[in-house]
Amino acid sequence: MQEKRAKPKYVVGQKVIIQPVGEQGATQRENEINQYAGEVGEVSNYYWINPRNSQIFYMYNVKVGEQKKEIAVYEDEIEPCLS
Repeated sequence: MQEKRAKPKYVVGQKVIIQPVGEQGATQRENEINQYAGEVGEVSNYYWINPRNSQIFYMYNVKVGEQKKEIAVYEDEIEPCLS
């Protein structure tokens, strides 16, 4: 049986804006993402995960900041940059 999955919202090379996540100080991952909140980054790769509940989630590697640091974010933690 072939699995059907939605296409990713973003593609490699697309400019996106990092969105703030969670409450301040909740986890190291959230702190790292929040320090780039509001900044424009570029999608460098993406992949999907399929937990046991069969819902598929896309994850994106985004290069952001002057040093082009690569961070991993969920699809709902970024928005398209329209400019």
